[in-house]
Amino acid sequence: MTLLRRLLFGVVAGLPGGVVVALATDPPWIQWAGHTVVLGAVLGLLFGEHRQSNGSAFSVGLLIGLLDWVTWTLTLAPVLEGHTPSWSIAVAVARFPELVGAALFGAITGLLFHALSAWFPPRPAPQRAKPHVVIVGGGFGGVGAARELDRRIGRGLDAHVTLISDSNSLLFTPLLVGVASSTVEARHVSAPVRVGLDHASFLHGRVASIDTRARSAYVSVGKEGMLRVPYDHLVLAVGGVPHFFDLPGVGEHAFPIKSVEDATALRNQVLGALERADLEPDPAEQARLLTFVVAGGGFAGTELVAELFDLVHDVLHLYPRLHGLRPRFVIVHAGERLLPELSPELGLYTQRKLGGRGIEFRLGARVSRATAEEITLNSGETIPTRTLAWTAGNRPNPLVRQIAQGTEGPVAVEPTLQVPGAPGLWALGDCARIPDPAGGFYPPTAQHAIREGKAVARNIAAVLGGRRPAPFRFGGLGVLVSLGHRTAVGEIGGRRVSGFLAWVLWRGVYLSKLPGVEKRLRVLADWTLDLVFPRDIALSTTATTATTATAPTVSTVSKKEDRHA
Repeated sequence: MTLLRRLLFGVVAGLPGGVVVALATDPPWIQWAGHTVVLGAVLGLLFGEHRQSNGSAFSVGLLIGLLDWVTWTLTLAPVLEGHTPSWSIAVAVARFPELVGAALFGAITGLLFHALSAWFPPRPAPQRAKPHVVIVGGGFGGVGAARELDRRIGRGLDAHVTLISDSNSLLFTPLLVGVASSTVEARHVSAPVRVGLDHASFLHGRVASIDTRARSAYVSVGKEGMLRVPYDHLVLAVGGVPHFFDLPGVGEHAFPIKSVEDATALRNQVLGALERADLEPDPAEQARLLTFVVAGGGFAGTELVAELFDLVHDVLHLYPRLHGLRPRFVIVHAGERLLPELSPELGLYTQRKLGGRGIEFRLGARVSRATAEEITLNSGETIPTRTLAWTAGNRPNPLVRQIAQGTEGPVAVEPTLQVPGAPGLWALGDCARIPDPAGGFYPPTAQHAIREGKAVARNIAAVLGGRRPAPFRFGGLGVLVSLGHRTAVGEIGGRRVSGFLAWVLWRGVYLSKLPGVEKRLRVLADWTLDLVFPRDIALSTTATTATTATAPTVSTVSKKEDRHA
């Protein structure tokens, strides 16, 4: 109820009560009329916006009348007449008729004010709909944007934010290799998304399509069917999915590593191969089971082949029939050296370290086809194996093709992360091609995605506040890659590091980047136990994946890999 409305209702409610009291007590009419108007207005202000019951309105009015008698009759009126106020019993008894009149007036006014408020309820003020910001994707970029907007809502940003993802946890993908190699528990590398959101909403579902003209996202939410979610601004942060380049058999038999399920499936495949090899009487099949191929010699592939090597050799003594046999590890890479993102010196150092352990390299080569029993390279060489791990290619989530109008590759965005020609649409991370000041494009790494998420949140807040968005700028912090055997290589601040010191830095950096103190302590405990005890060889499923060698289902939500500090 507005202030003017309360004053008016108080005055109107006070007039009938004043007339009743005036007829009963015969006070000076002009003075009493002014007093009635003032007291009714005061009563209206004191009642305020709270709805009262009849009993409550009567009691409050009665109390206000009593206060009026003490304030006006016993105190202010004598002062205006030039007398000294007195609150003695004799004076109170002498002015008792005014007390009855004031109490009666207050009670009648209170009841009438309550009646007027009920008979003429205020019209609800039109509510302005808050701008709705929808974020699609629960990876580093999407969660980073949601948390930054969440903080800004707590500081006064007038908006509603919804994060949509088909996974209810943020996956720390740099440690997925640890899950595949049994150095880290799978549940320790992810954190619930809802825990970090105080004001924003979370919707567990898969975005099936986006209508940029109607500004609506259509979300598949299981048995409930399709849900339409309108938006004013939408952030596309769906990441990428493995890309097998339509190579024959690769999609069916290769093991990608983009999710916890992928890493667990690969771990089961490797351990299952050891179990079968321990029982296999045929030397050729035994050699096939003990051959492990990794396609891709970038950050993920190099770390993966090194960690799988450590896993197999750490537990090989538990398989007596395999004593004396030498498992074979092969890394296939299209480039001329491993880790092309690093300096040539570090790439050659990596090859010396891995080659010294017996890991084989097929450089300048590509996988051209795969079956359950072997892979074929573009050179024509065949490698008998039942385990092919795939890190050789990623492509944007299929949802991006809608935005990019059917073209392959990431959607092109402006330096501000806005998608040209689609008002209210923003994109970041693996699914976006973001120009950098040097004329190139920012790499699809986690450290960039986190900062892109914060940048897009700041820009959306700026647009909602009538300001111009700012271009994204980030120079990168450095690179660290684990090579197993407690060694690593990297570049931090332009300086090259390698060996044990780089390995300590690698673990320290990743431990500090894990979301939440609880996850850091759990991973630290996993790593500490790994220094003392052999790795766990218990299969996490009853079915032995090595018998089928089929690839697991690929998640469509952004699960970004990063080897950056």
